[in-house]
Amino acid sequence: MLNAYDNEYLQLADLRGSIACDLHGAFAEWEAEALAMTKAEKYLYSLSINPDRAQGPLTREQYDDYIARAEESLGLFGQPRATVFHIKEGLDANLREHCHVIWSRTDVHDWKAIHLPFDRQKLMMVTRAFAHDHGLKLPDGYQTGRAQKDQLSLYEKAQQDQTGLTKEERQELITELWHHSDGPKPFVNALEDNGYTLATGRRPYVLVDIYGHTNARPKMIDDKAFRTKDIRAFLEQDFPTELLPTVDEAKALAKAHFSERWQMQQSEKFAEQREMLAKAQEARQQKLAQGIEAKAVRHEERSRALLKHQQDMMVQLKADQTQQDFEIAFARTQKAPTGLAAFLAKVSGVAFVQRKLQAREDRVRADLQAQARQQLEAQQRKATEIQAQKHGLEMQELKRQETAQQRVFEREQRSLEMAQQREQAMHYRRGHQHMPAMNLTLTPGGRPAMPYAAKNRYHMQTAKETNVKANRPEPVPPPRPNPVP
Repeated sequence: MLNAYDNEYLQLADLRGSIACDLHGAFAEWEAEALAMTKAEKYLYSLSINPDRAQGPLTREQYDDYIARAEESLGLFGQPRATVFHIKEGLDANLREHCHVIWSRTDVHDWKAIHLPFDRQKLMMVTRAFAHDHGLKLPDGYQTGRAQKDQLSLYEKAQQDQTGLTKEERQELITELWHHSDGPKPFVNALEDNGYTLATGRRPYVLVDIYGHTNARPKMIDDKAFRTKDIRAFLEQDFPTELLPTVDEAKALAKAHFSERWQMQQSEKFAEQREMLAKAQEARQQKLAQGIEAKAVRHEERSRALLKHQQDMMVQLKADQTQQDFEIAFARTQKAPTGLAAFLAKVSGVAFVQRKLQAREDRVRADLQAQARQQLEAQQRKATEIQAQKHGLEMQELKRQETAQQRVFEREQRSLEMAQQREQAMHYRRGHQHMPAMNLTLTPGGRPAMPYAAKNRYHMQTAKETNVKANRPEPVPPPRPNPVP
């Protein structure tokens, strides 16, 4: 009823006859009433309503009408009841709405379980009357009162969905094992190898598969040459019924074996997923590490290129200054007086004054050259600092990416672990009874939130189909409501 694994949308539409407002609590109350007032083992009655999508969806009023008719016909009027709607996505990606109704059979006034004779025939009549009143077409089986030969029961359909094998495929497999067995022991061993346990129940020989489903042993052999008594005589030689486990014991063994096999499969599955995740993370981490290493190499190359460029600029500046000094000295030599002019300049003191002026020019020029070298060195230091700062920011960004990547890796690993825990929890819910024990320690109420997307998509899809049939324009989709926390 609260199977959120196979259904896209769940809604508890109606619950009456219980103090609790959730299914777990209601079922616990109905179980307590049944055990205290009756001896009935099957104290609940379940009804599934699956409309034909080809004829359009049913409205909630139509669902209520059918439930009321069925309730009146079965004699369950006024009994505690729960109504749950499911929307399930099929293999064709279309959404299908169906309804489940559960009644309590315990009559608290008379302290007895309500007897339900001929319930199938009564539901057949209710369905035919309902279809007539609402203009629906029923399959041929409803007209004759018998289901079609190829129509599966709910138990057979559940078995087929869980095992992945049809009834014919199971019969073919067991018949083949029967024909290729030399005796009872090889035959039973072959059954065990294929996941079947030989047990005894209301019939002498019953097969229980690893999912806990039971099959009558003789009916699973599709061979007209052998009758039921021949098969029993064949097995009684080595496997008398008093030595076989009961159906409940075989189901318990199958459940334990299935759980162990499931745990092993899950361990292998998640070990493979962890290995794949580790490889993917290692590849991403290696790619980022290569990027960091390449960036560091480029930074080193840029630093060496800048240093060489700065050294070349300083050498060029010093060469230019040396050339300037040489040219000035050469010009002075060319202009220096010789002979009598040099003697007169020396005697008159003109040469002394000229030397003083040249020395002053040399000091000024030396100061300007030193200032030019200092400015170039300052520019080079600033360029080096800017480059180093740029390199530092780039490396800091890469380190940030590395840290963020590590956090992503941790989140991915936690997500994988949570997925494993969800799988185990879902396996537990699918493999155990949803109903609490008689100590009334109620478990959480299933799925508290309802995905509005599936519900809106279903109603929009069904409305579109209805409008196409009626040649009406499609309605504007309503805004998506915010889910209530």
